Amino acid sequence: MSAVPSVADPAAPLPTALITGAGGGLGQAIATALAPTHELLLTGRNPALLGELAQRLGAVTLALDIQNIEAIPTAVASVTGLDVLIHNAGVAFPAGLADSTVDEWRTTFDVNVIGAVALTQALLPVLRASRGQVVFVNSGAGLKVLDGMASYSASKFALRAFAESLREEEPALRVTSVHPGRIDTAMQRALVAFEGGDYDPAAHLRPETVAQVVADVVLTPPDAHIHQVIVRPTRRPD
Repeated sequence: MSAVPSVADPAAPLPTALITGAGGGLGQAIATALAPTHELLLTGRNPALLGELAQRLGAVTLALDIQNIEAIPTAVASVTGLDVLIHNAGVAFPAGLADSTVDEWRTTFDVNVIGAVALTQALLPVLRASRGQVVFVNSGAGLKVLDGMASYSASKFALRAFAESLREEEPALRVTSVHPGRIDTAMQRALVAFEGGDYDPAAHLRPETVAQVVADVVLTPPDAHIHQVIVRPTRRPD
């Protein structure tokens, strides 16, 4: 992995990080946290929002649909150097197991797992060349299933297994799974509404807090390899 330039060498090129799902609340926070130390490539579903973020941070957007698996190699063909790949894109469809649909399961796995696999495979040559990092923004649901979130939990367990397989098979890479608890995002509000509870932002992790954890992982000195990080809110929902 390329070293973060020191103050004594301000002309050294910054390492490059690609962030998926960069238009969402957590994705924007991760991009903001890494902007001072990295050149950023941002992907996401909302081009207008992504463009505003890129302009604010001096980043570059990449037209990439994580669900269009066949188009991913072409979409990233222009990426000739990469130090960090952050898998942050994700979807969830809160529903009881009996009420969930096969289409919801398929979409959840396409975005949360298959897209991450396809993108990683497409970028492996440049990641190997830089001895880079791959960071998976997983979930507490990737360690313990959530009631009413069967498809999401299953996808996050699968994503953790993929991350561990990647770590075993690509020893030149540093691979980390970050498992945050509940984060104050639109996805979380939808889940609490499904559960019938009252939403209290103070009972959840701030996106900026989780983003700082991700940034700390990325900036870990190269002699250390963080495999897994578990982050939980200090205060639990009432």
